[in-house]
Amino acid sequence: MYICVNANFLRPMKKFLLPLLALVVGASLVSCDEQPRIYGAEPLEISSLRQWERVHRPAIYDFFEKEVYGCMPEKQVPIRYELLSEGEALGGKAVRREVAMHIEGMATPVPILMYIPAAAEGAVPAFLGMNFKGNHQINPDPEITISVNAPKGEELGSDPERGAATSRWPLELLMDNGYALVTIYRGDVDPDFDDGFQNGVHPLFYAEGQSSPAAEEWGTIGAWAWSLSRVMDYLETDKDIDAERVAVIGHSRLGKTSLWAGATDPRFAIVISNDSGCGGAALSMRKHGETVEVINKNFPHWFCDNYNKYSNNEEALMVDQQGLLALIAPRPLYVASAVEDDWADPEGEYLSALYASPVYELYGKKGLVSPMPAVDEPMMEGDVAYHIRKGGHDINLYDWTQYVKFADKYFK
Repeated sequence: MYICVNANFLRPMKKFLLPLLALVVGASLVSCDEQPRIYGAEPLEISSLRQWERVHRPAIYDFFEKEVYGCMPEKQVPIRYELLSEGEALGGKAVRREVAMHIEGMATPVPILMYIPAAAEGAVPAFLGMNFKGNHQINPDPEITISVNAPKGEELGSDPERGAATSRWPLELLMDNGYALVTIYRGDVDPDFDDGFQNGVHPLFYAEGQSSPAAEEWGTIGAWAWSLSRVMDYLETDKDIDAERVAVIGHSRLGKTSLWAGATDPRFAIVISNDSGCGGAALSMRKHGETVEVINKNFPHWFCDNYNKYSNNEEALMVDQQGLLALIAPRPLYVASAVEDDWADPEGEYLSALYASPVYELYGKKGLVSPMPAVDEPMMEGDVAYHIRKGGHDINLYDWTQYVKFADKYFK
């Protein structure tokens, strides 16, 4: 039970009255403006940094953890890292490194693929993100180990598919600008289909007699985010990577993943979401494009079971996705959209970043301003950046060029 009392009235007498009243009514007596509330899809106007960190942030984090993405396991499993291969790549511009992440209980290791600028002197900053169809698809480099864990119904792992996603991973841009790239394949961690959580990392954490996650426990996006933190564990040991300058990045469903990874792990110095849409950066209460109901129906494994409460019931959300973005503050955040990607709701993505900006301002940072920028005119003057580009649902050279410019502000 809570009793709300006007703080200004109580302040002169609180030394004497608060303990007495608490004893009399058996209640927790706090100021009205120090209570978590229903935040909705509005700007997060919080009166002070102290209240954000002590009251509102914990409540919002708890909501996303238990009602949206699911709680990550407290149990730890042994993980070891083994160098698989290393060699010259990209015509001498890069060093290619592969490291096996052995998670005890997993049938196969998770290969970590790294490209590091060959000309670098000392540890370099890095972009870390998951890929969609296997490490071997990000570049035609014949030395990349072929990923063996294919998505359901797809045939992967053949040489003709090497480099099929090269346009999404502009390695030369990154090497030329002094950045390493680190990536893992989503399917090596947890399959992207509804398998009842019988494969991937989930069974490693079940209690005795448990066969699926509880309603508040993690789904696949939570597992993917967890794995990015485990890669970060390795990067902290790699002498060629400056682990204090790592940006986590993701596109589409993997953009949802990068946002949750950034919210749960403060070691990620910059967080980037590209076309992440519903359950990512976009405001769910707008019900524009993909909705909570659609996403839970089509991808029931992505979120925790509790998220089903909000299917066609977005108004019941305690806070919209601007709360997720605010959890990343004060670290730099970049949200991006594409003008033809209506399914991901570009305006909803922009508004979410705008509505999270007041929290950044509590830290003395600069958030987004209105109006929404024009197409191909990035807004990155502050610590919350946004752009909407020409084209559809993809991540391309234009997007990466903006992310490199943004990272340069903090890493160079």
